Amino acid sequence: MSSNTLSAVLEKQIRGLCLEDFPCGGGRRRKTGAGTAGEETDSVDALLDLLSCPHSPWRYHETWSPQAASLRRLAVLTPQRLHARFIYNYFKTIRVVNRSVSVVDGGLLKFSKLEELVLSANQISEIPAENLPATLKILELCANQLSSLSSLTSRPLPNLQHLGLSATCLGSCEDISSLVAKHWPQLVSLDLSDCEFQQQQWLLEALSTFPRLRTLVLQGNPVTLTPSYPGFTVDSLPQLCCLDSSWISPEERLLFRGLAKMSDVIVDVAAATVNVGRMRGFPDPMMRVEEKPSEFPVVTYSYFITYEFLSHQISADMKVHSETKLEEAARSDYNRDTLKTATEDLMASPVESDFHPARVFNHSTSRLLWSQCMDFSSTQTYTIKSLGDFKKFLSRGMCVRLEEEKSPVKSAHSKDKKKTCVPELVEDAAVRRILGSAHVSLQSLVSGGPRVQAVCDFGALHTESQPEMTQAPQKDVGKNVKDDKRKEEKDPKRRGGSSARQKNTASLKAKVKGKKDEGVDAGPDDPACLQPESVTVELSVELEKWQSASEAHLLWLPS
Repeated sequence: MSSNTLSAVLEKQIRGLCLEDFPCGGGRRRKTGAGTAGEETDSVDALLDLLSCPHSPWRYHETWSPQAASLRRLAVLTPQRLHARFIYNYFKTIRVVNRSVSVVDGGLLKFSKLEELVLSANQISEIPAENLPATLKILELCANQLSSLSSLTSRPLPNLQHLGLSATCLGSCEDISSLVAKHWPQLVSLDLSDCEFQQQQWLLEALSTFPRLRTLVLQGNPVTLTPSYPGFTVDSLPQLCCLDSSWISPEERLLFRGLAKMSDVIVDVAAATVNVGRMRGFPDPMMRVEEKPSEFPVVTYSYFITYEFLSHQISADMKVHSETKLEEAARSDYNRDTLKTATEDLMASPVESDFHPARVFNHSTSRLLWSQCMDFSSTQTYTIKSLGDFKKFLSRGMCVRLEEEKSPVKSAHSKDKKKTCVPELVEDAAVRRILGSAHVSLQSLVSGGPRVQAVCDFGALHTESQPEMTQAPQKDVGKNVKDDKRKEEKDPKRRGGSSARQKNTASLKAKVKGKKDEGVDAGPDDPACLQPESVTVELSVELEKWQSASEAHLLWLPS
């Protein structure tokens, strides 16, 4: 018999009880009235103590069945009763969890009085109903490889009260047609959490056939991402008492009364709103010391946030994902490290394979000039028809990037050197680069949360060509200033250098000179030595949810 069958695992568990070995079972060490004089024996009480004493080597620690410990006691008290049929009929609860069981075979039928069977976290792809005892009241199949209910519904289980099918691949139309009362007429509790059900109306029509259904778990399914959930479920199943571990109040039923009868309301479309708020901690880009200043250093820096999101519509301010990171890197004059990172991100990105039926777009906020607190105030609402792809997207999370656009202006001199005229300013192409990225987890939205509020931390950013004053010795700073002065005297073109560079250099030189005059070295509390603070941006993602039937009627009726 193969070791991956359920009956083989159960036989091994029963052998592990050692029902015929000391201190269980019969034997010459048991104290009886007919014992031989002088022979060493143990009383029944002493043998029972060996089974329960915390430090006893014969104590049984397994929890696969609550009847296991009591069966060992019976093996001490009345060992003559423990024949095979008695042992199999003694078990009412069996838990075989994470034991790599892949086949539920007919050997389970020997447990003719079994009421509870837990087979969570195994490798079961199908479970024939004819191999299950008709006495079953609880059947738990969580986290298995079930992809169809056809084998489980081949024979009704008339006494089944709870059925657990969470964390499986169920969700097809065939599976919905199997979830009807004729297969489990006494069903009271049903767990379908973390499955792949997307057709909300069909699913609820099938579940409404269970007259005794009181507890239902649907969280983690794509249907829970729609605005109509949970109101549509509450109104469709009036007999339900508990939904997703929350009791349904009379007030809640009153709010959603009549929602199930609105047949023209769109229920299988999700809507999510992404809001990008304030950004703090970004250093002033005008405090840079440029290595190669231009004669007319007219430069503007603008900043914006980009992120990917799933949608079936193309907005005017969104870019299609097919414009890859590599193309952006080529146009934006990325350095080698940035280009390498973009390549790795593109190869690791599952967008193309996981979300082929839908579309993933890059959305950008408006561009803002630098300020100490930049408020993007960007709000975008997305509608998603493919609920399954939306669940995958939320499970993966979203990538948020901070980007900079540098727009320099250079001078174009006149060809006629004799004529003196004002140089014409010509604007160069904008240079765009990614300054930082952060990942935002959206898993809580799949688990039933209404919104995610996050503060994306891009870390401490060093702007391009930013001076590292904490590492340069003071004498080197003075030397660099003198060298720059000599170069400007030799090269007249350098005399019209960047005013920002001159101001920063002069300020730095004065600061160094002041420190020398005072005889004090620059310490960690000096403003020039302070580490830059982290750059953060506020972001929230909220799922659209109807709060009442009247709100659904006003907002979601098709025009």
